[in-house]
Amino acid sequence: MSLARNHPNGSWQPRLDRRGLARLLPAPGRWSATDYLWLTQDTSRLVELADGWIEELPMPTQRHQGILAQLFLLLRPLIVARGGKVYFAPLRLRLAERRFREPDLLALLDADDPRGGNDYWKGADLVVEIVSPGNADHDRLTKRAEYAEAGIQEYWIVDPDDDLIVVLSLVAGAYREHGRFEPGQIISTPLLPELQVAASEILSAR
Repeated sequence: MSLARNHPNGSWQPRLDRRGLARLLPAPGRWSATDYLWLTQDTSRLVELADGWIEELPMPTQRHQGILAQLFLLLRPLIVARGGKVYFAPLRLRLAERRFREPDLLALLDADDPRGGNDYWKGADLVVEIVSPGNADHDRLTKRAEYAEAGIQEYWIVDPDDDLIVVLSLVAGAYREHGRFEPGQIISTPLLPELQVAASEILSAR
């Protein structure tokens, strides 16, 4: 990873080797929001902050990006028509003091919602995660709990390997499963009741 940091006199320090860089970085579990924001403003890697720990995300595959592109193209007209906005990763979402995630897709139903900042968002109405091979429990369990705790109204888990889309709706601070949608079924969602999309249209995207 190639990084530089502002020197106290205003100039830029030379880029450091990994051992030199490691001496400047916080210890595992001690990362603050300020440390994380500094790290992610100049790096080609996708990383998240999980309660003081830095987590590196797997590089997206072509199938992952095809599904994400299809989701964005399908959802954007509906959300914009409601006066909202929708974006895709990388865009940081702050969930707690020392917790940032990079959802594959995130949306607000009101484009003027103050939670939607330029550097990072402080909340969302909808987030979507596309499950990466070998990391399914992170999306199904860890992020499910975190997004619910942050008050995000709806969370979709798209699992390409299982050909499944799970729509979760927030009820009394916890997610309840609204529906599990497979190829041949039409997706429904409490947040966007006008949505009429076949699950296969998303899951088969390339």
